[in-house]
Amino acid sequence: MFREIMGLPVHPLVVHAAVVFVPLLVLLAIGYGVLPRFRSKIGWAVAALAVAAPAATLVAKLSGKELLEVLRAKGYPPQILDQLAEHQGYGDLLFWFSLGLGVSAILLLLSTSAPARSRNLPGWLSGVLVSLVIVFGVLSAVYVYLTGDSGASVVWSGVL
Repeated sequence: MFREIMGLPVHPLVVHAAVVFVPLLVLLAIGYGVLPRFRSKIGWAVAALAVAAPAATLVAKLSGKELLEVLRAKGYPPQILDQLAEHQGYGDLLFWFSLGLGVSAILLLLSTSAPARSRNLPGWLSGVLVSLVIVFGVLSAVYVYLTGDSGASVVWSGVL
């Protein structure tokens, strides 16, 4: 399922969704957390991206694993496979950080919704969730860069 689409490897086709959705989620989720006046305007986008970004990173991760297996089977040299293993390691961490960002963003959305406000949730909860969004946002941004840069270096340096 994650190996090929119409004869083309899935990974280079889907990786761009993660490259777009993760930074958008980072920006909008942090904006939602620190700029309460914009919450009503961007809440729907944060909710959609909180699902789409981790899903895109998961598909990129699984398709990358399949691509690496294909390259191993074709006998690519160990130094190239080592570079790809480093890329894969970054991608694995990116998935977990984007998942943490997505979950913390959804929890922040739920805690700031009208029904939640009427239940008198503890005042510190929103601050904790905003902090989690910021931490996971920064980690996601760093790892989307590291993952993308390491993958592009392998491809564009003539290795693949």
